[in-house]
Amino acid sequence: MKNSRRHFIKQTALAGAGVVAAQSGFTAQSYNRILGSNDRVRVGVVGFSDRHKGSHIPCFLNHYKELNFDIVAVSDIWNKRREEGAAVWKEKLGHDIITCHNNEELYSKKLVDAVFISTADFQHALHTIEAVKAGCDVYVEKPFAETMEDNRAALKAVKESGRIVQIGSQRRSGANYHAANEFIRSGQFGPITMVELTWNVNQPGRWRRPALLGQLKESDTDWKRFLMNRPFEAFDPRKYLEYRLFWPYSSGLPGQWMSHQIDTVHWFSGLQHPRSVVANGGIYAWKDGRRNWDTITAVFDYGPEDDLTQGFQVIFCSRMHNGDEKPTEIYYSVGGELNLNTNKVSPKGGLTKKFAADMGMQENLLPERTLNNAEQVVASANTGGDKLTSNHIRNWMECVRSRKQPNAPVEAGYSHSIATTMTNAAVHTGEKATFNKKTQEVMAGGKVFKY
Repeated sequence: MKNSRRHFIKQTALAGAGVVAAQSGFTAQSYNRILGSNDRVRVGVVGFSDRHKGSHIPCFLNHYKELNFDIVAVSDIWNKRREEGAAVWKEKLGHDIITCHNNEELYSKKLVDAVFISTADFQHALHTIEAVKAGCDVYVEKPFAETMEDNRAALKAVKESGRIVQIGSQRRSGANYHAANEFIRSGQFGPITMVELTWNVNQPGRWRRPALLGQLKESDTDWKRFLMNRPFEAFDPRKYLEYRLFWPYSSGLPGQWMSHQIDTVHWFSGLQHPRSVVANGGIYAWKDGRRNWDTITAVFDYGPEDDLTQGFQVIFCSRMHNGDEKPTEIYYSVGGELNLNTNKVSPKGGLTKKFAADMGMQENLLPERTLNNAEQVVASANTGGDKLTSNHIRNWMECVRSRKQPNAPVEAGYSHSIATTMTNAAVHTGEKATFNKKTQEVMAGGKVFKY
């Protein structure tokens, strides 16, 4: 187990800062031995969003005093959220917060050393590029990117900058996920044969903002800056506030939920992207003008590109009209299953003596065991400082100090964005999507997928 873990870290460098905060070995005393550790890290907020309010704020407050961090500025192109952000942080920290009309103003004033980015989905990669080019470390929400053009540009900018970038894939700071990764990579689980991922809710108001729509006026924001590199459309408060319902500002279900779960597949398997994706679905329940599906089934083929006889299938199913928001993540092998809802390994479905003997084979049944340091997965986007996100934000803050790679570095975001873009391609073309490793392009119907 220990040798496997050391090998994994050496090969992937995805857990460079340690497993989770509690296991990282960093203490308040440790920081005194790091160059510049007594300097306050000035943090800016790029996009005062619901995610930032509900999760970043309480998690940051768990750790900022010990690690000598501070929030000093809020950048938001909508005056309402800009002013609200400054007021909320002033109340939390007891000092004035500088407000910036946009990121150009934020970075030109040299106000910050690091930023939280929780803007519209399609903006994450582009705002990350702005931040690292301004010399800032970044905590950026997922999905990292939903087109390969944005994905490649952001990866290049981050690697050239040398800045610390943590992708908001907080499962990578969960002790149970690290235990699952170690168990699979130890060889005890056997080859993965299939993965089932589901995320179901019954929420007609999910991603809707009806109370805010009447408050947003075009004169109070900067619609051109909002659109960034997306095709021009006339100002629409729904696309601004409810962007998760409207492609190409978000892919909705794949970008919001699948990106979390597919990231664990890449992590546990060591594979960087699917070989192919097909998808089916539609808007079956909520006929409210949205563009993005309220129901999807996406099927992925994973495995080495040079050996099509090896690999496994992943199924992601999500619906917004029936469900209790208890995401399912189950990994299967011939010997049984690893269930990340129960945090248990079991022989359920494994090869029994009766059926093995029929083929002259040996029984293959996994032992019953509970993953070490099991933690409950909290699914809601605004969980008020859940343990996974708190661990993840602390890990980022520690890595800003130590300059080690965080638990979810930019490569993790790049990989989940390949899978997300492939799913988008399958959704919008109706074709099987594949990935051209040489050109780093997603292909569908023999063409490069753009929008």
